[in-house]
Amino acid sequence: MNEKIVEIAREWLGTPYRHQMSVKGLGCDCLGLLRGVWRTYYQSDEPEQAPNYSPSWGDHRGDDPLMGVAKKYFDSVSCLEVGDVLMFRMRPTMAVKHCAILTGPETMIHAYSRHEVREEDFSDWWQKKLVGRFRFR
Repeated sequence: MNEKIVEIAREWLGTPYRHQMSVKGLGCDCLGLLRGVWRTYYQSDEPEQAPNYSPSWGDHRGDDPLMGVAKKYFDSVSCLEVGDVLMFRMRPTMAVKHCAILTGPETMIHAYSRHEVREEDFSDWWQKKLVGRFRFR
């Protein structure tokens, strides 16, 4: 379990949703939250520049850029622990377009359109869309 990741993520609670931003208290999206946690946890810059991306969860793509980056910089895991990164696909034919951080057995922190960074239930609805489980190295 990585309580430090959760502690850092909780510092972002209430940050307004702003597409492609990653500034605690000012604005972020789900990837921006993950990027900000990375910077604080490793006390360094991000390993690469985030590409431009659409805010739509409905991108139909053959590739999965977000999943590819997760596989490159995090360890893939089969059993979830607190502090793990969750990756979601809204429909089977769509690219992975959402991520969150697990904060407890049934809770996660994430940001999405029209909502600030929030901690909420890792509900059955979200669990059915989960396609990736990763751990900070």
